[in-house]
Amino acid sequence: MEANLYPYLFFDGNARQAMEFYRDVFGGDLNVMTYGERGSTGPEAEQVMHATLTSEAGYTIMASDAGPGQEYRPGLNIALCLGGDDAERLRGHWQRLAEDATITMPLEKQFWGDEYGSLIDRFGVSWMVDISPGS
Repeated sequence: MEANLYPYLFFDGNARQAMEFYRDVFGGDLNVMTYGERGSTGPEAEQVMHATLTSEAGYTIMASDAGPGQEYRPGLNIALCLGGDDAERLRGHWQRLAEDATITMPLEKQFWGDEYGSLIDRFGVSWMVDISPGS
């Protein structure tokens, strides 16, 4: 089982271009999923719902475009993402981070199969927790 911490960057419609640039800088594999691939037919269909760059050196950067209903906040476009399949550990981190926090999305099962939630902790830091099903 594992639990990891990743930077998660948010963009205002240019996440694909940014992540392709980072791939050119760091090398590695880039995986991109658009809102359209998940059924959206609106103007955001071609925007990035989630991208992951895993570099040859082992760096991981995740990103997305601010989606429907999400506020893009210039200068505050990063969150820390705790992810992995160690559900007990990650739920424990969530519970502690959630104390006096603003929950922006409750930690619950999502359509893509993971448990996911997001919050802004008492110090104003944005966090996401993504628990993938165990192997």
